Amino acid sequence: MEVVAEEVKNAAPRKEVTAVAVEEVVVMSDVPQAEKPAAAAAAAAVVVVEKEPPPVPEMEEAAKPAPTGEFVESDEKVPQSDSFKEESTRVSDLPETEKKALKELKQLVQDALNHHQFTALASPQPPPPPPPPPPKEEEQAPVEAEEKKKSVEEEQNPETTPPEVKDECQTRVEETVSVVAETVVAVEEKVDDDGAKTVEAIEETIVAVVAEQPPPPPKEADEAAAAAPQDAKPEAAPAPPPEDVFIWGIKLMEDERSDVILLKFLRARDFKVKEAFAMIKNTVRWRKEFGIDQLMEEELGNDLEKVVFMHGSDKERHPVCYNVYGGFQNKDLYQKTFSDEEKRQKFLRWRIQFLEKSIRKLDFTPGGISTIVQVNDLKNSPGLGKRELTKATKQALDILQDNYPEFVAKQIFINVPWWYLAVNRMISPFLTQRTKSKFVFAGPSKSAETLFKYIAAEQVPVKYGGLSKEGEFGTADAVTEITVKPATKQTLEFPVNETCLLTWEVRVVGWEVSYGAEFVPNTEEGYTVIIQKARKMAGNEEPVICNSFKIGEPGKVVITIDNPSSKKKKLLYRLKTKVSSD
Repeated sequence: MEVVAEEVKNAAPRKEVTAVAVEEVVVMSDVPQAEKPAAAAAAAAVVVVEKEPPPVPEMEEAAKPAPTGEFVESDEKVPQSDSFKEESTRVSDLPETEKKALKELKQLVQDALNHHQFTALASPQPPPPPPPPPPKEEEQAPVEAEEKKKSVEEEQNPETTPPEVKDECQTRVEETVSVVAETVVAVEEKVDDDGAKTVEAIEETIVAVVAEQPPPPPKEADEAAAAAPQDAKPEAAPAPPPEDVFIWGIKLMEDERSDVILLKFLRARDFKVKEAFAMIKNTVRWRKEFGIDQLMEEELGNDLEKVVFMHGSDKERHPVCYNVYGGFQNKDLYQKTFSDEEKRQKFLRWRIQFLEKSIRKLDFTPGGISTIVQVNDLKNSPGLGKRELTKATKQALDILQDNYPEFVAKQIFINVPWWYLAVNRMISPFLTQRTKSKFVFAGPSKSAETLFKYIAAEQVPVKYGGLSKEGEFGTADAVTEITVKPATKQTLEFPVNETCLLTWEVRVVGWEVSYGAEFVPNTEEGYTVIIQKARKMAGNEEPVICNSFKIGEPGKVVITIDNPSSKKKKLLYRLKTKVSSD
């Protein structure tokens, strides 16, 4: 992810001239030279004085307690935030206690992989159904009386028992008993005649009855078994290799990227090893049950691409995700997304798929960018009255909280209505200090300024006050920001000393000012050329003005912004030159 993270820059020195209103002049002392075909990519670098992008913050040393979130709505200048700084993902930067916890967690995970415990994870079986309730006493009484009556009749009339009742097993037992009984009778009859014969008859009878039993093994077999070597044991099968488990496209315990993932679970559980390990197992189980691998291949449509989308990066190179809740004011989209449980489940799967694809583009190497900035636009949000939306949102939040730990670097809420602040105050006591330190709130009048505090103007979409759009300029073309004071005329001068085509973009957030542009040649005999006649720009007019002027002699382009209001305004501009063919 290539990102330009320039800080806000002011142009050359200013001069104040007292007239009907105060006038501030910004002179570009060295307007960029016209681009040569081989050096066209370097034009924007000359527009402003570039600074090194702010480094990605490392581990927070002795962090002080952070505020419970920021709300920006006053006219005061938005302060730079130091409420939350991400901890380092490099193991060498961790304190000893955290290193020890990571080592213990890695051992638990490796043991689980060796014993295939993750493969064995399955959904808990539902409890067995309760036994049927016993019959009522009124129903038992006649049944017991009838059974007793039958048993008495059977004792008195044994011959009347129907033969069909006997099963096959009972028939065989009775036959055996009858054979033995007959043999005994025969033996008893011979007792009076000859005792010796009686004993012999008994022996024969017993042998005949038990003849079906197998004969005992011969002594030779016993001796051979005893002579066999005692140490002869069957060979044990080799242990299976450790199983492969992937989370967010990263194989656990394969390389140092696995450490970054394990640190996310540890931080989500305050470095309590057993709780972090349980969370990992639950996440692996959930990913199997939800079918994440199959979900990545599903085609779920693009109806929500304007409601949730990724756009640009912040000043610390985090990718930025925009959530536009006002998009659900569209009744057709709302019904198509939340009208029944099946559609809500499809929305949930789409949201999880979107997040999974975004996460897999992150850099999980130690020191890399592995978190996202969330911008939540609450303008025209449906509010708490939409039960279907509230239910689906809560379900999604529960899944994200349990299975996607530590992926948010900052939560920025813009266009915040009063009722949302009231709700936030109610739930704030239930949030951890770490979570609350990531929250920033801004009302409608300060939303753009708040975004510029964290995201460079060239990275902010036009609809949110920035200059990021398709056209002549890109995100690599840095933007200069100037604050135009109330009742002040701001003038920008761009000197040009060679034949070229000068192109610029200008925007005043909220406009309600006058804009004009002209070319003034250096020679006294030359004539001033009106490029754009001064006109008042209403707040609902085109958000960005892009002008070009072909320069054939040395001179300067002068842009004038007249702010007659009592409020300060944010002026954004950038320019580039191209070699003229004439």
